[in-house]
Amino acid sequence: MKTVKEVSNLTGISVRTLHYYDEIGLLKPTGKSEAGYRLYDDKALETLQQVLFFREFDIPLKEIKVIMADPARDRNQILQMQREMLTAKKERMERLIASIDRILKGDNKMDFAIFDRKEIEEMFRQTYERMPEKIRQLAVDEFGGVEEWKNHYMDVVSSEDMQKKYAKMVEWYGGKEAYQAASAHPLGRDVAESYGRRIEAVIKKIAGKKNCSPDSFEVKELIGEYGFVMKQLTQVKEEAGMMKYLAWFQNSEPTKSKIDKQHGEGSAEFIAQAVEAFYGNE
Repeated sequence: MKTVKEVSNLTGISVRTLHYYDEIGLLKPTGKSEAGYRLYDDKALETLQQVLFFREFDIPLKEIKVIMADPARDRNQILQMQREMLTAKKERMERLIASIDRILKGDNKMDFAIFDRKEIEEMFRQTYERMPEKIRQLAVDEFGGVEEWKNHYMDVVSSEDMQKKYAKMVEWYGGKEAYQAASAHPLGRDVAESYGRRIEAVIKKIAGKKNCSPDSFEVKELIGEYGFVMKQLTQVKEEAGMMKYLAWFQNSEPTKSKIDKQHGEGSAEFIAQAVEAFYGNE
């Protein structure tokens, strides 16, 4: 058994941080000495190692706690999850390194491409097949044919601006494969509508707390629920970036006016402030 001071010296984590992990239930000590000092055994140290690994990916503590406490996940499943995250990060770093190498060779244009032409063609196919027939026919008529529509789609999605946006989405999903899997298996209409009702209900609750501070416990509790539902709906691995982007979008016109009209003046701005207070620099 090791004392909190010994664990701190061993891992480089401050005693204060270890105390905080205990307070929030993320890492409870194995026991306490007769003098009341926290003690940690090898299993607790292994748990701490997993926590620190997740922190390397800037995963919020509250999210780490949910993952670690999930009875459906054993040690090997958590390690596999961490391996997949590391692989996604490695792929991203390799793309950046390749871009730098091209610049060093004289190509001054950064390559922001996330999806190649074959993958974009598959994205169009999925879009085309899932689109309701009437809307699909409107698109075909507008572009003058399926092939013309496809060429326009390919040009737009291949653009640097769109690839940058997809890069951020891929990051939220924890890797390109995870994003493609979620896109290939979307939620059914009934399930999506159910989530939509839940989201609308929690937004209404948040807007109803405009008399409270955005960083008050009761507001943070609602934002946590909002983020949890959005994560389930979108199937992202990390919702912080998505939630902050969504809050910015909702606080921009014309969406801002629609939200304020529905939930009261200042609702969109308050929700954006509350999201920022909850997720901070995550």
